[in-house]
Amino acid sequence: MPQRLPSRPAARHELDAATLVAARRGEAWAQRAFVRCFQGAVHRLCSRVLDPAGRSNQVEDVTQDAMLRIVRALPGYVEDGPAKLSTWVLTIATRTAIDELRRRAPMSAVVEAATLLGDDRADLVAERRMLAAVIAAAIADLSPEMRAAFVLRAYHDLDYAEIATALDLDLGTVKSRLSRAREALRARLQEVRRG
Repeated sequence: MPQRLPSRPAARHELDAATLVAARRGEAWAQRAFVRCFQGAVHRLCSRVLDPAGRSNQVEDVTQDAMLRIVRALPGYVEDGPAKLSTWVLTIATRTAIDELRRRAPMSAVVEAATLLGDDRADLVAERRMLAAVIAAAIADLSPEMRAAFVLRAYHDLDYAEIATALDLDLGTVKSRLSRAREALRARLQEVRRG
């Protein structure tokens, strides 16, 4: 009799031990549960890395490529290793997205001045859209390596040590990249406020 799967894993971004062991052994039901558990986080990460670079049309393909790489690498995951499972998954997804950015010539993510300086500045919605567009443009201007560190920290709430593990960097390099990314965002916002 086939084993029934729970509709959702017990904890966000983590699987129960039995399902993880079965997924690592290659059991199809467990691998499907694994994919369901992590595909949302992987998609969000890929979107946040690729969208600012004008690559939103590639998010689905890169997400699928990342999930395939992750499932294939599952037998090599070490539970007692330096990274928890969710960090390990996001590491592979981040590297897949960065590889995609390096593989193809980047498309510029230009924000139209008319969009930024809409007619109705008093409208809160317009201001929020403008701010979002400015932030998206500033993130797009970051190098893929800086963008990856920023996305892992700002959107996935990884701590510095987890980012260092995910990107295979020294802790000081992570801090430096995050500092430079924040400074670039700050500078872009100040330009808009002055203009």
